[in-house]
Amino acid sequence: MNAQKCLEILREIKDVSFATVDEKGLPQIRIIDVMIVEDEKLYFCTARGKDFYRQLLRDDHVAVSAMNTKWQMVRLSGTANKLEDQKHWIDRIFTENPSMNSVYPDDSRYVLEAFCIQNGEVEFFDLGQEPIVRESFGIGKEGAKEAGFYITNDCIQCGVCEKVCPQKCIKKYKIDQTHCIHCGLCQEKCPVGAVKRKGE
Repeated sequence: MNAQKCLEILREIKDVSFATVDEKGLPQIRIIDVMIVEDEKLYFCTARGKDFYRQLLRDDHVAVSAMNTKWQMVRLSGTANKLEDQKHWIDRIFTENPSMNSVYPDDSRYVLEAFCIQNGEVEFFDLGQEPIVRESFGIGKEGAKEAGFYITNDCIQCGVCEKVCPQKCIKKYKIDQTHCIHCGLCQEKCPVGAVKRKGE
């Protein structure tokens, strides 16, 4: 798996949950079509009259999430930038997504503006495998953030963390991050506080 393949899963799903923040700082979510994916970039569009459009201009931070029928989830967080040469991008979006012509016929398509997410982090989460698989990738200028838990040298090797881990991804007092679901149960149950959250 890599960042491009994750974005391609979002394109295959097409109708994804898209979150922004409104003028009061409250989260807003809606279903938006993924129009184009290429070169680790995701393209979408919206009409200038929509609240979604105003929210994107006010705060370009977005989050996208979807799950396919194979129980593979992709989550993307990053910044959405309005593209230059809007006519080119809107025409290309309509060429690659012909169903858009029935929603915005003829020149009404130009009420739409095209955006691109090219900097951020994408996470792949496969619940269809045992144990589950979790991977993170940076796109553009962003690197993948450290997430999850680790076991420090304060560990007394009592075995509690290995016993309680729902994915059995702790072996020899090391956490296999590829299978960790970040539930925090190992941290809660450690009798000496030897399990720490990454980045804290």
